[in-house]
Amino acid sequence: MTSPFLSSGEIQQLWQRLSADETDPKRAASQQQPRDSERDLWDSYSQAVTGAVDQVSPAVVSISGDATNRPSGSGTGFIIAPDGFALTNSHVVGGRSRLIATTADGDRLAADVIGDDPATDLALVRIAARDLPFVGLGDSAAARPGQLVIALGSPLGFQSTVTTGVISALGRSMRGESGRLIEQILQHTAPLNPGNSGGPLVNSRGQVLGVNTAIIANAQGLGFAVPSNTALWVVGELIHHGEVRRPKLGIVAEMVAIPRSLVRQLDLLNESAVLVRSVESVGAAWAGGIAAEDLIVAINDRPVESIDDLHRLLTMFRGQKTIVATVVRKQQLLGIEIPLG
Repeated sequence: MTSPFLSSGEIQQLWQRLSADETDPKRAASQQQPRDSERDLWDSYSQAVTGAVDQVSPAVVSISGDATNRPSGSGTGFIIAPDGFALTNSHVVGGRSRLIATTADGDRLAADVIGDDPATDLALVRIAARDLPFVGLGDSAAARPGQLVIALGSPLGFQSTVTTGVISALGRSMRGESGRLIEQILQHTAPLNPGNSGGPLVNSRGQVLGVNTAIIANAQGLGFAVPSNTALWVVGELIHHGEVRRPKLGIVAEMVAIPRSLVRQLDLLNESAVLVRSVESVGAAWAGGIAAEDLIVAINDRPVESIDDLHRLLTMFRGQKTIVATVVRKQQLLGIEIPLG
């Protein structure tokens, strides 16, 4: 019967082979290669982060109130033009007209609020200085899940703080302070804390993809940023008009369920719609002929199931002179042309 145990001679031979393998150049090289590859990967990651931070951090400022304003929270902003224009959150501004911006070098500079848009939680301020370092807005439509992102800000007062993560989801919606939905929100995993609000979310090239706006309490890895493409539109509106102009119908309305019999009778695509309760005597809806008790089921052939849908479609078609509202009136479908210009 063969013994299951190794003899002393066999043990010695095995030990010699193992000892030789430890010093074998081929084996050492094969073990070293994965380690070198891993080190190269981390070096590339570190270089991407540090390069983006070096590029963006000089343009990041801390935002707080000045002595003439009522006390309120503080946050972060970032300069988008050398003549002092900077972006931050509407809730960081908090209704104040004058602020203090503290630069990465520690300079405290006065800043005036140019415009405030609670509907997107964005605000534009102008810092009283020239030739400032700045960063441009990138294309948030190019963002992809899994992409490396870097958040810069002043969480809990700790200025020039950097955190990293990835884009975890695109196209989220969240409700702003005005009650409107903010569309196309970027969800990411870069850790945020109070004070990060208004700071930039950038990619590895240092391009701003979003403006950090919110975190969910008692949750980990859930940060949100208003997309840079939305911010670019808001900045244009605030610079040229001091406010964001949005088409308004001039109605009081509510979301209601459509009776199933009416859905079948009119072959409707939606099961809910917006019921007009009243119409302002001077407004787009009144000019077009919308009446109380009309049921708005579509705008430009796109279904309207809620007030949020109505807001989104009015914003989508804001550049048009007219829109066509499909309404149900006395159990009949009507197309009503509404002037927006």
